[in-house]
Amino acid sequence: MKILICPDSFKDALPAEAAARAIACGTRRLGERIEAVECPLADGGEGSLDALLTATGAERRTATVQDALGRPARAHWGWLPERRTAFVELAEASGIQALAPDERTALHSTTHGVGELIRAALDAGAERLLLTLGGSATNDGGAGMLVALGARLLDSAGQDLPPGGAALAELAELDLAGLDPRLAGLQVEAAVDVDNPLLGKRGASAVFGPQKGASPEDVTRLDAALVRFADVTAGVLGEEHRELPGAGAAGGMGFAARAFLGAELRPGIELVMAQAGFETLLEGTGLVITGEGQLDGQSLAGKTPVGVARAARARGVPVVVLAGRLAPGWQAALEEGVTAAFALADGPMALDEALERCAELLADRAESAVRLFTAARS
Repeated sequence: MKILICPDSFKDALPAEAAARAIACGTRRLGERIEAVECPLADGGEGSLDALLTATGAERRTATVQDALGRPARAHWGWLPERRTAFVELAEASGIQALAPDERTALHSTTHGVGELIRAALDAGAERLLLTLGGSATNDGGAGMLVALGARLLDSAGQDLPPGGAALAELAELDLAGLDPRLAGLQVEAAVDVDNPLLGKRGASAVFGPQKGASPEDVTRLDAALVRFADVTAGVLGEEHRELPGAGAAGGMGFAARAFLGAELRPGIELVMAQAGFETLLEGTGLVITGEGQLDGQSLAGKTPVGVARAARARGVPVVVLAGRLAPGWQAALEEGVTAAFALADGPMALDEALERCAELLADRAESAVRLFTAARS
């Protein structure tokens, strides 16, 4: 029996490739009758670049950029020269995982490094860009990216704004005259793992700001600053994008990608599956095993296990989800094509132990799931 193994990463424990390897190890304990096909995936968040490189065989390239706090950092991006296609993961340059908890400041973090990666792709001759927008430490609406690409954001005195989302409250003029002209010939797709708008109760600041160090007062301040940014942008471009589903992704980078790069916003899992040839891999598959750190009610908004389940359901292939935790609302995934879901822990354990044993637990749960499935079939 062919089993397609396509997990996302298990945050702080295993990248997607290692998770797929562990699951495959568990399924192969049943002997030669199992054909385990590994296809690590991602939904646009951290780890998406690795999944895309694995899926496409693209070159891994490195650039020195600013991190979310403006410090020099090494960041990776992907290059497919035969397709003139670049893969840029926001989290590589402006990711929250690179910052210690006490360094996280949604008020002042910047996406400047993302713009530097895009510029590196343009220098290589990119004609197509796949930009993944998860795992950010930022709430600047993509303003830092614009500055890195040649735009100027000015206050009422004609001075350049300092980096960060809070400074956008003082935005008086958006000068796009210096924006890199090569962007006009760049086809951009932006992979998002949420469908939130830019502003309001479901917006970037309110929903994701607290994860990035924002207090309730900071959230109010950041949302007002993004309102100002959206207003000035609409005045300059003559277009409105603040209500676009996904505009609030990565602290408003979805908004900037659509407004200034002309990007098509798509669920990240769909884009990564397309690059991996997921539909072809499904052919002849008897069972799909996927998973990530947590399955909950929010997973329906574009997370990997549900995206995989929806695609597999269309082919009539059952799907098992292995998750570090089954959190409130996870049962909703059963209506989206998930056949069964299992938490990894084999007894009471501390988080540190669960993270350390993640590969072992994945292998054990995968073996049990496949034994149950094969017994039911026979």
